[in-house]
Amino acid sequence: MSDLYNDILEIFKKNSDILFGTSNIDFSEYKSDYKCALVFGVPHTNLLSKNSYKEEKLENLIRESSDRIKLLLEKITTVLKKYKIQYYIPPVAQSNEETLIAPFSFKFASVNAGLGWIGKNGVLITEKYGPRVRLSAILINFDLPIGSPITKSKCPTECNICVNACPHKALSGYKWNIDTKREKLINYKLCNQKRSLYIKTHHRKHSCGFCMVSCPIGISK
Repeated sequence: MSDLYNDILEIFKKNSDILFGTSNIDFSEYKSDYKCALVFGVPHTNLLSKNSYKEEKLENLIRESSDRIKLLLEKITTVLKKYKIQYYIPPVAQSNEETLIAPFSFKFASVNAGLGWIGKNGVLITEKYGPRVRLSAILINFDLPIGSPITKSKCPTECNICVNACPHKALSGYKWNIDTKREKLINYKLCNQKRSLYIKTHHRKHSCGFCMVSCPIGISK
């Protein structure tokens, strides 16, 4: 095991609540420039349920997780610079409002790294926290141990709680596998349209989250 990998592991040992893994990037346009992606999911500090949900609460949790991601990325890039390893931090958001496709899919990388699967709500579901994580990734031009992908949904077939929670009826209820296209799961244009209506009043898209906080996975009984 390389000294680089050991140093990266030390960072996550000090942040033991964070889920992390390594994905191949054969699916990505960056595959010719980098060898793998280090992906991680930072859990929300408060695991909201449908009974405790407020949009403002969710937005604050997202911001808190994003701030923590920034600090974590600083530590990881410091290690990469120490070993003179080329890296790139892909942007979180999509750059095209028509296709709504980001340059690099954190969700698909997370699935390939074994962090979780895609739920009927179209977001990553983890066994420990359910969908209540904020994802990030860093592309690395170095061979790190690759995780084992999760290829099938672990959501119960009969469960449609998130589907029924969507106020805009944007979810189809289709059960995901690794070959599933997002159009099978969610009407992403409708979802984006409804969330975008709040830009004038919120100065951002509505965080929504009904389909996420309603998920029973990751919530202690």
